Amino acid sequence: MNSTPTATLEPIQAIDSDAPAVVRLAITINAPLAEVWALHTDIAGWPSWNPDVESAQLDGPLVPGATFHWLTHGLDIDLTVHQLVPGRRIVWGGPAHGIDGVHAWAFREEGGVVTVRTDESWSGAPVLAQPDELRAALESSLQHWLLRLKIRAEAGR
Repeated sequence: MNSTPTATLEPIQAIDSDAPAVVRLAITINAPLAEVWALHTDIAGWPSWNPDVESAQLDGPLVPGATFHWLTHGLDIDLTVHQLVPGRRIVWGGPAHGIDGVHAWAFREEGGVVTVRTDESWSGAPVLAQPDELRAALESSLQHWLLRLKIRAEAGR
């Protein structure tokens, strides 16, 4: 995976850095920022480019406080958008199956290349019981997400 050091973008403070599972990743994408942002924030469109997402539905417009529901690996997840800076940053989170997750995304375009950074934290009893296993699962999931976003954006919608 083409990735860049996570230090190249401003730190994302929205996650719980002390959580038992924290993953920070970044990838570069050779596509316009508007295209990458549109793909990533079209929640209902996620299943069209990410096979791990079985379904996804946003309740109303994409604004702070909005909720969305998605199904991945048989798990129903309900999340709330906490922060939205169009074309630059989105943070969502919520509890799901005993795990309290916070997921922050940052986007930056420089020289025609977009860097997408993702930071996510998981806490809760299931994570405390299996921190290494769940951190590895989270990292794998985010690596796949970033790679699929890159492939789709570089291929065009």
